[in-house]
Amino acid sequence: MSFRDLSIFALAICCLFSGWFFRSALADPPPGELVRAVRIAGVITPTVADFVSAQLDEANTLGRRAFLLELDTPGGLDTAMRSIIQAQLGSEIPVIVYVYPSGARAASAGALITLAADFAAMAPGTNLGAAHPVALGGGGGEGEGDDVMMSKVVEDAVAYARSIAQKRGRNVSWAERIVRESISTPAEEALKEKVVDLLAENEQQLLQSLDGRVYRRGDRELTLKTGDAALEFVEMNWRQKFLQTISHPNIAYMLMMLGILGIFFEISQPGVILPGAIGAIALLLALFAFQALPVNYVGMLFILLALVLFILEVKVVSYGMLTVGGIISMTLGSVMLMDRADPYLHISWAVIAATVAMTSGLFLLVLYFVVRTQKTRFVSGAEGMVGERGKALTDINGEGRVFVHGEYWQAFSHRPISRGETIEVVNLDDNLRLEVRKAEPETIQFTKGEK
Repeated sequence: MSFRDLSIFALAICCLFSGWFFRSALADPPPGELVRAVRIAGVITPTVADFVSAQLDEANTLGRRAFLLELDTPGGLDTAMRSIIQAQLGSEIPVIVYVYPSGARAASAGALITLAADFAAMAPGTNLGAAHPVALGGGGGEGEGDDVMMSKVVEDAVAYARSIAQKRGRNVSWAERIVRESISTPAEEALKEKVVDLLAENEQQLLQSLDGRVYRRGDRELTLKTGDAALEFVEMNWRQKFLQTISHPNIAYMLMMLGILGIFFEISQPGVILPGAIGAIALLLALFAFQALPVNYVGMLFILLALVLFILEVKVVSYGMLTVGGIISMTLGSVMLMDRADPYLHISWAVIAATVAMTSGLFLLVLYFVVRTQKTRFVSGAEGMVGERGKALTDINGEGRVFVHGEYWQAFSHRPISRGETIEVVNLDDNLRLEVRKAEPETIQFTKGEK
């Protein structure tokens, strides 16, 4: 190959590489033109709060144009909501909260998160509001002390909502009403009430509508540029998805029941190990989930009482009364476990019925085998020798030798036994001597027609 051919070949390679480079550069916008986006569709839990806060911090560090939070939530835990709002208010880049898609809602904690955004937007057909606080972890009682405490919680939530609305220049009166009166407002009305800044059919329309809008950081007025920006969606990693999944009330409840079942198996049959290990792991996961759920402690005590009654059934002869009491206690505890929360934090009745039925059935099955085992005659050891028959090898006038169960034994008797007579084992003492007595003749019963 000549020098001229080599030059042409090298030039062709350079052209191909340059074309690929420029096409990649045009296809992928530079980091500064990206908008970091996350989508939350579900309850606001500590796991969700950690995820959103971490992504917002990372978007600030990377210098993204803005941070977009797409929201569809019935609400969630107050502490998780406040964690997200603190991250929003402390962000250098603008935060956009978009209630999306059509049919979605931002209720309770989601409404306050929307109020705290630099730019709040809604898709047509969505709604916003209903932020009245709900007591979590109550004991189920209603009294003057509960009313006073709830009043304090409501006043605190009202002040918090008003302060957020004032900071973002939104409708303060509406912010108070969603807490006190639990009102919920559709998208078009929310725009008229100056609760949100705009309506948008989709993300691209949202970015185009926000382009050129002004937001404040301290005393500075800054302009948002999103006309040429691209969305950079980020999802939870496997660990966060796992923790979010077990925080669902139905999953947390089933984990608790699995843990109790495993502990019961280990106590009723010590040394099996595997059920106890699985039960301990399931209980720890359930306790993690319960920190974000409105657990009624009386309901929890009823379920623990059921476990105690099932264990006592193994030790005490109650003719099934303890088992019946355990099933009733488990059912009451399951119904009461989460009874003072929004509907989205309730345990499904179908899950309760299926779990109680299955768990009670397994308890009854295990108890049946345990009791049957306890009543089974011993076939080995000292207890297994009692009742065995053998033959006296010598006269036993105090002590002698016998042949029992294929072995020769030293034996003693309180009454004389002649050599060759059939003997029956009464006991085995600590010196491995058999206490024997003269065996009664075995009676043989004949059925009708036999001789």
